[in-house]
Amino acid sequence: MVMSMLTSAAIRSKTKSPLKRAWDIVWNFSKAKPLGAGAGCILIVMVIIAIFGPWIMPYDPLDSNVRDRFQAPSMKYLMGTDNLGRDIFSRIIAGTRIAIFVGILSAFIGSTGGVLLGIISGYLGGRFDLYFQRFMDMIMAFPYLILAIAIMAVLGSSIPNVILAIAFPMIPVANRIARSVAISVKEATFIESARAVGAGQTRIIFRHVLPNVVASYLIILTATLGAAILAEASLGFLGLGVPPPHPSWGRALNESMQHFYSSPWMAIFPGLAISLAVFGANFLGDALRDVLDPRLKRI
Repeated sequence: MVMSMLTSAAIRSKTKSPLKRAWDIVWNFSKAKPLGAGAGCILIVMVIIAIFGPWIMPYDPLDSNVRDRFQAPSMKYLMGTDNLGRDIFSRIIAGTRIAIFVGILSAFIGSTGGVLLGIISGYLGGRFDLYFQRFMDMIMAFPYLILAIAIMAVLGSSIPNVILAIAFPMIPVANRIARSVAISVKEATFIESARAVGAGQTRIIFRHVLPNVVASYLIILTATLGAAILAEASLGFLGLGVPPPHPSWGRALNESMQHFYSSPWMAIFPGLAISLAVFGANFLGDALRDVLDPRLKRI
C-alpha cells in the first residue's frame, strides 16, 4: 500500500517541476512513514550541526579551565564541563563533525564497494564468483568490531585508517545483497536483448544491472550508516579511534567512566548523541526498506 501511494503520487506529478516532484515524494514518504521521516530529520539536523559547528560552539572544545572542572549543566555551560574543565556542549558538537564525516564516508565506501563487487561477481558467475564469494565468507567469519580493531592495530590511529577499518568489514554484507539481485536480473529478457544487439559485459553491468540495485543500495547505505557511527564510537571508547586532540563521542564516554557517579552528565550527553545518531540512521533505513523493497509491499 505504501509503495502504491508513492507510485501513484509520482505518476500524478510527472508534469510538475523537479523541485515540486521531490517535495511531493518527501511529503508522501513522511505521511506513510512518520517515524522514518522523524529519523531523517534527526540526521539532517546532525549534518547541519556538523557543517556549521565552528559557528555554533560557544567555547573552543580543546580549551581547558581547571577552575571550572566538573561543572554541572547551567546557563554558562549547557551540558556542564569534564574533568579538565572543557565545555561538553562544544565537544559534543565537534564530535558530531567527526562522527558524521567518518560515518557517512565509511558507509559510502563500504556499501558502494560491496555493491559494485557483488554485481560484478553475480553477473560473471563461474569460477570467479565461486572463489570471490569464499573470500567474502572468510571476511564475514570475523566479528565486525574485532576485524575493525585488528585493522586499527595494524595501521595505527588516524582518521583515514578509522574510515578504512570501518568500511572494509561492511563490504561482504553489501556484496551478498547486490550479488543476489544481479543473479536474479541477469537472466531477464531485457538483459538477453542487450546481449543480442551486441552490448558488452561492462555496458550491461553498469547500464542495465546497476539501476536495478539502486533501491537495495539506498537501503544498505542507510542501514550501514548507523553501524558505522556506532563502530566509530566503539573504537574511540577503546582508544583506537580518531586520535587526540580531535573530540570523539566514544572517547568522551571512556573519560567519563571513573567520574560517572560524581559527574553523570559527562556520560549522559555523549551517550545520548550516539543513541540519537544510530536511532536516526536505523529507523530511516527501515522506512526506506519498507517503501523500496517490493517483497515487503503491503497489499
